[in-house]
Amino acid sequence: MIRSLRVLFASLSVGLLLATTAHAQGKWTKLAPFPEPAEELLGAAANGKMYVFCGLAPGWKPIGMVYEYDTATDKWTKKNPMPLLSHHVAFTEYHGKIYAFGGFVLPAAGPAAWVPVDNAWEYDPAADTWKALAPMPTKRGSPIAATVGNKIYVIGGATIPPGSKEAAVHPARPHVSVGTVEEYDPATNTWLARASMPTPRNHATAGAVNGKIYVIGGRVGAAFITAGSSNVDVVEEYDPATDAWGSARARMPSARSAIASGVYGGRIYVTGGEGQDSQRMYTFRALEAYDPANNRWSVLPSMPVSRHGLAGGVVGKRLHMVSGDVQSAQTGVEVHTDSHDAFEFD
Repeated sequence: MIRSLRVLFASLSVGLLLATTAHAQGKWTKLAPFPEPAEELLGAAANGKMYVFCGLAPGWKPIGMVYEYDTATDKWTKKNPMPLLSHHVAFTEYHGKIYAFGGFVLPAAGPAAWVPVDNAWEYDPAADTWKALAPMPTKRGSPIAATVGNKIYVIGGATIPPGSKEAAVHPARPHVSVGTVEEYDPATNTWLARASMPTPRNHATAGAVNGKIYVIGGRVGAAFITAGSSNVDVVEEYDPATDAWGSARARMPSARSAIASGVYGGRIYVTGGEGQDSQRMYTFRALEAYDPANNRWSVLPSMPVSRHGLAGGVVGKRLHMVSGDVQSAQTGVEVHTDSHDAFEFD
């Protein structure tokens, strides 16, 4: 009798596992390789196309590239570069246009470093033109941006400590992560300060689902993975309607930063990332999906090529993940992949 029950429970467990896997699964497919492989890329989807921005060359030199991917033809087209060569910029789409906020630039003189900026831009994909907007109230790099309703929210990042005489962020100099939240109104081109995020961080990702914003992962402390920062698995929910941060949500399965994500079917899909400790310097292949409705994570088939600093976005029924570096930062070796992997949702 006991043996029969064990067999029955084992069969039920396998059946449940297969059902869960079948429900959550999709598959990865290879698409046209990215023409200009680089790290520290950012992505956004607009008007049925995928856009890739930024890029960082050796010596922390921002590339400011802009590429458009046409899903119908599986081809990349180079567009007009960013008006300000910067990196670790936040991007989001609103009414067919792409908005860019903050980031870092090189110092005007002296050794290379990351100078935080407050610049804001509107990119019109149809006209391939850029327009300067009212600057952010706070200079910062590596924030995230998300659109809810008719407003855009720029959250977190890294910058110079208050009262510091430093002009730039550098691994050997004091700098801070921030929980700053600022709301941008495209209709009036104005900014409004909002409630700060409970866990100040940079190199995070985010998704907007059902009118709320979920900030996922990232790193606390320094902006650099090699300079006293720590990856976190924290997920925090922000409600723009009440300007309030809710109780802590389910933690992501793997703490990581320099990640990319996209939203599909009410879930936020997170891929890539990097981490370092005293024994390892590594990148992630993991694809993990967060369902805010059930406050639950799912682990899905891993991306074919592990990397960080990649561009991500959802177009149609595909989650696009583009280029990035297969090595963690400052390993002494730079290996930029041209891989353009797309996860096809069932």
